[in-house]
Amino acid sequence: MIADAVRRSPLADYRERFVGLSAATRGEVLLREVPYLAQVNFRADSNDTSIMQRLASTLGFALPAVPNTVISEGDRRSLWLGPDEWLLVGPDGTQDTLQDALRVGLAGAFGSIVDVSANRTLLEIGGTKARDVLVHGVPIDLHARSFGPGRCAQTLLAKAQVIVERRDESAFVLYVRASFAGYAADWLLDSSSGG
Repeated sequence: MIADAVRRSPLADYRERFVGLSAATRGEVLLREVPYLAQVNFRADSNDTSIMQRLASTLGFALPAVPNTVISEGDRRSLWLGPDEWLLVGPDGTQDTLQDALRVGLAGAFGSIVDVSANRTLLEIGGTKARDVLVHGVPIDLHARSFGPGRCAQTLLAKAQVIVERRDESAFVLYVRASFAGYAADWLLDSSSGG
């Protein structure tokens, strides 16, 4: 007998706890998992303008050139991770499309394209108290004056390595390794409940 593979997100067992948190905080802290997104890590020479122009054409949007910023187009986004490194994120199942667009954009030039979709899950934290919760575990300044919408950074949440992205004035997205997702979710739940 062959067992069927069952797709299960790293935080599938947390859904009720996330809903309970929203009720307990009267909506001041909203927490949810956004699983299964396509995620492709990409590296190339950002100083080569011809590559960057081809990539913008094949992807349909430019890769961010400004450190720690995000560029989005529809349901796809690109996060600046380093001078020659980006994380491209899209809907579930689009990793092949993203990789193909990157290959065409490279046109044989040196680069690295790695599907990391199974590496991380996303935790979205929103509400009027979202930043207040995160500041206790994230060592970077999350105030809107220095980390406003469209910003991202690789940092720590407590002891877990994460990428934090500011979506709007009251919403953040944490890209968390699947193996640390439970730890990050427990930390956020505990910090949000005040105990």
